[in-house]
Amino acid sequence: MQVTPLIWIITIAVTIAFFVYEFFAHVRKPHEPTIGESARWSAFYIGLALLFGVGIGMVSGWDFGGQYFAGYLTEKVLSVDNLFVFLLLMSAFAVPKAYQQKVLMIGIIIALVLRGAFIAVGATLIENFSWVFYLFGALLLFLAWRQAFASHDSDPADNRFMRFLRRHLAVADEYHGDRLTVRKDGRRFVTPMLLTIVAISLIDVVFAVDSIPAIYGLTSEAYIVFTANAFALMGLRQLFFLIGGLLQRLVYLTQGLAVILAFIGVKLVFHALHVNELPFINGGRPVEWIPEIPTWFSLTFIGAVIVVAAVASLAKTRGGRQGVASEGEADAELTKDAPPAH
Repeated sequence: MQVTPLIWIITIAVTIAFFVYEFFAHVRKPHEPTIGESARWSAFYIGLALLFGVGIGMVSGWDFGGQYFAGYLTEKVLSVDNLFVFLLLMSAFAVPKAYQQKVLMIGIIIALVLRGAFIAVGATLIENFSWVFYLFGALLLFLAWRQAFASHDSDPADNRFMRFLRRHLAVADEYHGDRLTVRKDGRRFVTPMLLTIVAISLIDVVFAVDSIPAIYGLTSEAYIVFTANAFALMGLRQLFFLIGGLLQRLVYLTQGLAVILAFIGVKLVFHALHVNELPFINGGRPVEWIPEIPTWFSLTFIGAVIVVAAVASLAKTRGGRQGVASEGEADAELTKDAPPAH
């Protein structure tokens, strides 16, 4: 895939322009987005991402187009999973709804910057050290195991680093609009808004460690990695307000994501064996009989896992809600038929 420096400059400039527009058009004036506003902009950004993938397929070939779509789907699922943590943070820090947009916007911009740095480092490592595929594959398999079996009950607003900040900084008890610091009685205090942004920034680092090796397991093109990440993050703010209630019903999303990460981890290990140069594996020669998993299979597998996880989640939570409703109706019937108390 031929990507000139001019294309990179234009792509980065357009990406920055989108976020600048988002800030001045939607975030600068604090307000809680309506469902209609969130739905329209979510549909716009998803449609734009799909059109971009079609453009890549038409210009550079559908193998690259397939890599983009597989990467975009994976990053979008990871981003939705990230919304769970954002939801916990907003609740733990009691961020007023009118200011949640600004917190999310800053967090998303920091995430894009961090991922851009990780993408550059990953591209350099892949270009110079083929053994890095073993490292990425092992990391993804570990992350898949942790996603599926580790406890996710920790409070991101009360971890060791946040407790350190509270001990060493003067923290105001309440929000002061969307200000990050405030002066009271001649002393400078940081507001809970600043702590929330710091917490989201720390989580963004963890998310980047998850997402960048995952997408490099689907494509080695840094341009596709960057654009898939950028489009996955665009519209994430609106998606937060659109599906905030639905997030609680996606009970199998974590398991589905674990399956996707494990699949990409195996794919990376297979690729590492196929291009092997480590002397203690097969005498430093590629393992020819190891198959390369094709892009179409990756795209199909990832899409199928997402659909199965979503459908199974909604079916389970719907059954649970019906069960609760049935129990409530039964209790009401028993109460109605019971003899009056004396």
